[in-house]
Amino acid sequence: MTEQALSLLQEYVEQGADTRKDFFQASGEQVAEVAKLMAVTLVRGGKILFCGNGGSAADAQHLAAEFVSRFEMERPPLPAVALTTDSSVLTAVSNDYGFEYVFSKQVKALGREGDICVGISTSGTSPNIIQALHMAKESGLVTVALMGAQGHMREICDHALCVPGQRTAHIQEVHIVIGHLLCRLVDFYLFEAADQLQPYL
Repeated sequence: MTEQALSLLQEYVEQGADTRKDFFQASGEQVAEVAKLMAVTLVRGGKILFCGNGGSAADAQHLAAEFVSRFEMERPPLPAVALTTDSSVLTAVSNDYGFEYVFSKQVKALGREGDICVGISTSGTSPNIIQALHMAKESGLVTVALMGAQGHMREICDHALCVPGQRTAHIQEVHIVIGHLLCRLVDFYLFEAADQLQPYL
C-alpha cells in the first residue's frame, strides 16, 4: 500500500470515528428513548415503517429485516415494513402522482395511529421523506428522523436523531449504527427488561 493511500485511509477512519463519537456523546440518551418508544409501540400492537432513498433505502430494508427476522437473539418476529421494496407501488405512485409521494401514499394506506414512521435522509431535505413524515403526523403516527445536522426534517419530527458529520458516507455509517442499537435496545426492553415498560403501558 502506498503512503498516500494509507494516509487517505487513516484520515477517513479517524473522521468517521470522530463523527460516531460526537453523535453518541450528544445523543445516546435520545437513541435509548426512541428504542423504548418503539418497544412500547410494538407491545401495544403497533408497527414501525421505514423509508429512505438510495443508501438510506438500503438502510430502511436492512433495519426492517432485523426486526422481522432477528437481530442478535432468538425472539418472535416484530412488525416492521420498509416502504422502499414494492416496485409496483413505487412506480405506480411515481407515474400517477410523482416521486414526491411514493412514501406518503404508503404511510396513508398502511400506517395506523400509534405506529412509528422512521424517515432516513442524510441531507434532511428529501421531498418524499418530508411528505411521508407530514402524512405520518396527520395520521397520528409518531415520527422519527435519522438525518445529518441540517435539514427541514428536524422541524417536523417528534424525534430527530441528527448526526453532525461533514461527509455523507460518515453520516450513513452512523445511521446504521443507530439502527443496530435501536434493534438491540428494543430486544432488551421487550425480552430482558419488560418491567421497565410498565409505566408506559
